Amino acid sequence: MPTESNPAGQQPPTTEAAVWAIRADEAARSVTRLFGRRLLFLPGTHIGAVSIPSRGIRSLFGPWHYWWQAHYVDCLVDTGRRELATKRRFDGDSHPSAGRLASRLVTTIRLRNFFRFVNDYYDDMAWLALSTLRLEKLAEETRKPGRRRNAYIRRKLTLQFDSASTDDLGGGTFWSTKRDFKNTPATAPVALYYARTDHRERAQALVNWLNGKLLHPGRGLYLDGLRIRNGEIVLEDAVYTYNQGPILGALLELGGEENLERAAHLIEAVARELTVPGTQVIHGDGTGDGGLFSGILIRYLALAARDQRLQDSARDIAKVLVLSTAQAFWDGRRESSGDPKSPGLTFSPNPLRPASETYPAGTAVELSTQLQAWMTLEAAATLET
Repeated sequence: MPTESNPAGQQPPTTEAAVWAIRADEAARSVTRLFGRRLLFLPGTHIGAVSIPSRGIRSLFGPWHYWWQAHYVDCLVDTGRRELATKRRFDGDSHPSAGRLASRLVTTIRLRNFFRFVNDYYDDMAWLALSTLRLEKLAEETRKPGRRRNAYIRRKLTLQFDSASTDDLGGGTFWSTKRDFKNTPATAPVALYYARTDHRERAQALVNWLNGKLLHPGRGLYLDGLRIRNGEIVLEDAVYTYNQGPILGALLELGGEENLERAAHLIEAVARELTVPGTQVIHGDGTGDGGLFSGILIRYLALAARDQRLQDSARDIAKVLVLSTAQAFWDGRRESSGDPKSPGLTFSPNPLRPASETYPAGTAVELSTQLQAWMTLEAAATLET
């Protein structure tokens, strides 16, 4: 059974999967070279610039985007898993491995976050906890024991999730330290984290709360959340692509007939509701935070596509969604014009619009959108054909 500790869960790559792996390597090199840099020129540090061209030291006083960096860790772990399988570094022997860069990035996140891993937003912390957990498993498989730092993150952030997952509103996890909003963006990744750290009862309780409070009975998708406003409970009924991803992951991680059936229905709903009409491509959600949304969903659809416990029909739908969206991102890429100052690839935030339109040459490009395409290509590289 494919799991996050063995995400390949498959035979050696077919020719098409190998092509996706090559493309994922290209995306990895592009992002790490264009966006990756030291923090304040400190040796042993690595962080992703929020956008390029970078504003240099002025960027330290701009938006921080903690959770973008957490997904940067996840992407590096994806690449590190392929390095482990191929015994070949994605950027050559003269550059650090993806696992080493991921470890440096986690350390640098703490430095940039004023020497803390704790953040005001529980969903941000959940993404970092999940990516660090995957990094720890990668370290174990490469026979490079994880640093005590990883265990510290797990202890520290688990306490945060415990404090945010209360009986208020019947259950669920608060979104922020304001504690006035319980939503899918926080509850779903915390549930997945609990499931992956053997707190299965807590995970199932959060999943049950999402099913009871935020699952739309007609659309089959999870709504945004419940807000406490002037003493009243207000349903925020927006539907976001990325919210469907971690709850799908939690359903698969927990397993059991009911959860797996729910996962299959969710995959069908995603294909029906969240694709561009007339295609099997997951729609984009713009730039900024939305620049990550589709990629996060694709990550967990790839897990479903590899899960032998699901019926073939659900697995096939998930596989088609992953490969179609990855192909669209790849087809829409803008390649370097040969200018040594702008090497690499640029991906569009909208998979069905070319990057030459969404990011014309000379415009600022955001890290979130490039991570989205990279993680989508990584997802495609894990699938058998």
